[in-house]
Amino acid sequence: MSTATKSPTPTKRGKAPAGEKVADWADGRLGIYSLAKANMRKIFPDHWSFLLGEICLYAFIIVILTGVYLTLFFVPSMGEIEYDGSYVPMQGVVMTEAYASTLDISFDVRGGLLVRQIHHWSALIFVVAIMFHMMRVFFNGSFRKPREVNWLFGWTLFLLAVFTGLTGYSLPDDLLSGTGVRFAEGAILAVPVVGTYLQMFLFGGEFPGHAIIPRFFVIHVLLLPGIMLGLVVAHLILVIYHKHTHYAGPGRTNDNVVGMPFLPVYMAKAGGFFFLVFGVIAAIAATVTINPVWVLGPYRPDQVSTNAQPDWYLGFSEGLVRMMPGWEWVIPGGYTLNFGLLVPLAVFPLMLVLIAVYPFFEAWVTKDNREHHIAQRPRNAPTRTGLGVAWLTAYFVTLVAGGNDVWAVNFNLSINAITWFCRIGFFVLPVLTFLATRRICLGLQRRDREKVLHGRETGIIKRLPHGEFIEVHEPLSAEERYTLTAHEQAKPAELGPATDENGVRRKVSPLERLRVRINRGYFGENAQIAKPTAEEYKAITSGHGHH
Repeated sequence: MSTATKSPTPTKRGKAPAGEKVADWADGRLGIYSLAKANMRKIFPDHWSFLLGEICLYAFIIVILTGVYLTLFFVPSMGEIEYDGSYVPMQGVVMTEAYASTLDISFDVRGGLLVRQIHHWSALIFVVAIMFHMMRVFFNGSFRKPREVNWLFGWTLFLLAVFTGLTGYSLPDDLLSGTGVRFAEGAILAVPVVGTYLQMFLFGGEFPGHAIIPRFFVIHVLLLPGIMLGLVVAHLILVIYHKHTHYAGPGRTNDNVVGMPFLPVYMAKAGGFFFLVFGVIAAIAATVTINPVWVLGPYRPDQVSTNAQPDWYLGFSEGLVRMMPGWEWVIPGGYTLNFGLLVPLAVFPLMLVLIAVYPFFEAWVTKDNREHHIAQRPRNAPTRTGLGVAWLTAYFVTLVAGGNDVWAVNFNLSINAITWFCRIGFFVLPVLTFLATRRICLGLQRRDREKVLHGRETGIIKRLPHGEFIEVHEPLSAEERYTLTAHEQAKPAELGPATDENGVRRKVSPLERLRVRINRGYFGENAQIAKPTAEEYKAITSGHGHH
């Protein structure tokens, strides 16, 4: 008889589940338990505007998934073949392998056309969502310390998304995308001295060369998505590290976050929202055709027509070119300076750079080094809101200019009149919208002040014993009053005394004088309405109450 002792019988808990064993194994090597404990109960605030960032993330995931599927069937070659596929109207037409494979994906690959449509629509929605997400962050001041670096990450993602869209839009080598590549080549050739060298390097020879589609394919499929994926991860890590901004309200401070935990509440909502976004994009893709390359035909430089427009996010670059007069200088040495393209090429990055540097500009103007985790209402920062609307106005004017031929044809207008309207409007309309927006914000601040002091208008008219008619006002709740008065109001900067304590004239640099002047534009008497104080509220409510 063996003397070996039997192992004790299992406790009532029973054998550990396989999932728990895997988790224990992973924890021993990766420390996932401590990671989960620190982050799984992380709080996320609830507000509809925060969904814009989630739409960006989900659209990006859909772009990646559909792009992988399309890569399996696309042939990135400019070699010419005679088409003999199933699309009868194109049979016998000489085209590149890239265009032929796009037709094959559309008509012969199972689900290929739907996936192409989903890929293109989700790419457009991705850029739209980034733009709206950045507008939300800009207008409520969420870019302030400590989130300036994350703002730059988001801006870089926006820039890369635009260029990723440009390269992907060019891959089918159809008539429309080929026209876009030709437009880009003209812009490259406009660069003084080195333009021809850059063109030959990029295209591998005279336009169109034999290398542009394969190179765009590598950039579109490998290089830019890889960088963007890294930036998305870095962006999300910083969101978790800095914690989420939230809007002012009772119990909400710079030191806490009020909302729902990541697990299980937020995770369930986010998962459902992902499938909702996917479903909406799939429904749009299945019912609204985008980029029907089989209608356009393969690229040929002699078949460009009107209605040739880029995707919306690059429309403003074409608008800048169409607005600019075709000025040229021929300088000694035989070099031609084409200002019709050089000036738009300078303004195009300038408009984008203004977005990137704004957080640092505002930090310099305010000299505010504190951390900010409470999002501002746009009306409480009227100068910033006005500047944002002015930029958007300039952007939309360039979009109109980019489609001046379409406007002219569809509305029976003069294309020259539209072009001159855009040329003048590009400089005048942003100023007008800045002034109007700031005035609207100040009006909304006054309305908030009146609501706090006198309550909400009820529409009920009452006649007093001595004959006076008044409107009855309903007092706001303490929570509503707090929310409307929780924002900070900075005092305008001052240059200080002209002399120091020893009577010696102080030296003030021109840059500091400029900063103080801009600061007064942000926080001076004409740039903000003083919010009501507790003493004012008590005086009114104790004096005659709310009528």
